[in-house]
Amino acid sequence: MAERKKPKEINMVLKQVLELGPTIVFFLLYLRIQDDTFQFNGTEYSGFIVAAVVFVPILLVAMGILWALTGALSRMQVFTAFMVIFFGGLTAWFNDERFFKMKTSIVYGCFAALLGIGLAQGRSYLEWVMGELIPMKDEGWMILTRRLFVFFILLAIGNELVWRNMSESAWVKIETFGFPAALFLFLWWQIVGLQRYMIEPDESGDRDAQS
Repeated sequence: MAERKKPKEINMVLKQVLELGPTIVFFLLYLRIQDDTFQFNGTEYSGFIVAAVVFVPILLVAMGILWALTGALSRMQVFTAFMVIFFGGLTAWFNDERFFKMKTSIVYGCFAALLGIGLAQGRSYLEWVMGELIPMKDEGWMILTRRLFVFFILLAIGNELVWRNMSESAWVKIETFGFPAALFLFLWWQIVGLQRYMIEPDESGDRDAQS
């Protein structure tokens, strides 16, 4: 199997700014214009829709800079960017904020579906995506994949419940901070709990040499 090109190391603060910055800009812009309406070509757009549309090029610029600096983007980043572009376009075209809100449910649902397909095949697609970042034995990857499969389903359901039953402002805040924080804490909790499956650097080298 051909060896995947490893991304170049860059300053961690800069990396976090490029990865999280577009979402923060969307949040701040939304807070600024949430009560405003804008007219383009005779059609009125809410502040939410304008913020969602502006988010798309900001995300693309940030990803372009990240790719230029590191020489690589993760498959998850590429997929998420595609979904943002697609649903951002639908939101603007139909002037309907529901498309952008449903995007989160569909992204989490797609992640769950992909992991579920792998599990049905007795494989961990999660290892394929994150294996270079977290050296772990196959058994550990299968456990983490099963748990994350369930968690993504819960996140998708949670997003549907939030945007359908809560205010727009509440959804924006939960989308920006709540879901990412929940996912981060869940992954941290799992990695701590799966330490016995972690592969030490020398063990990882021996494993690569044998493959």
